[in-house]
Amino acid sequence: MSLDGLDAIARPYTKEWYEALKRTLGEVGCRQLGLYAIPDDWMLSVVIPVYNEERTLRVLIDRVRSVPIRKELVLVEDCSKDGTRKVLQQLEEEYAANPDPMNAISVTYHDVNKGKGAAVRTGFSKARGDVILIQDADLEYNPAEYPRLLRPIVEGNADVVYGSRFLGDQEHRVLYYWHSLGNTVLTTVSNCLTNLNLTDMETCYKVFTRQALADIWPTLKQNRFGIEPELTAKIARRKLRVFELSISYHGRTYKEGKHIGWKDGLQALWCIVRYWWAD
Repeated sequence: MSLDGLDAIARPYTKEWYEALKRTLGEVGCRQLGLYAIPDDWMLSVVIPVYNEERTLRVLIDRVRSVPIRKELVLVEDCSKDGTRKVLQQLEEEYAANPDPMNAISVTYHDVNKGKGAAVRTGFSKARGDVILIQDADLEYNPAEYPRLLRPIVEGNADVVYGSRFLGDQEHRVLYYWHSLGNTVLTTVSNCLTNLNLTDMETCYKVFTRQALADIWPTLKQNRFGIEPELTAKIARRKLRVFELSISYHGRTYKEGKHIGWKDGLQALWCIVRYWWAD
């Protein structure tokens, strides 16, 4: 049964659901457990850049759709070389036959491979939600954590939320030391120039209010992974309210399909300096 067909009190994050829990647990108990209400007319846009993710894409989309929040999945297919495009075309056909008002889906296809940054920029231009979140198409990041990331924005405390892999209280697959060191160096240099105190500048999970992103996305230029430091520098320059929350991370190996390499690290370092210097 579609989530839209459930009784409102049974659907998580509705006002009725929250009030019922608050009567049982109290306001303090709900706050400690991260339970809150999302306005009924509110929508989340999940921007998903996709490149060569035939193996994981269907599972990822199912996980995103299972999050009990009204949303749209904004998928941008970046001219994959495997069967990713066929998976997305099947998905479009399935949605056309059985629309789900809790999970709208749109797909944009790039005619040539442009890179993650270009796909994210395309996704931003298509997003219609009140809040926009970036989601990779692999299984490294867990969509079940959306409610935790959204809470500072829904409660009016933040304009932007970063999900940090390095705050330490969530499960984290142990992989490459040099990747971890590289992330630390890039985040530290970025913090020195932006005067932010982030622990994970390179994280995929960046969440924006529509108002915060409206002034940023038309100025974005990076086509590859340089989009991360570019976004961070432009967020800092606009003095937006930034929150950071811990997330779990199930990193993958290069054999499993990881795309980023050492050249992207050098490009990110250049972007940190470039976008500190000028917008």
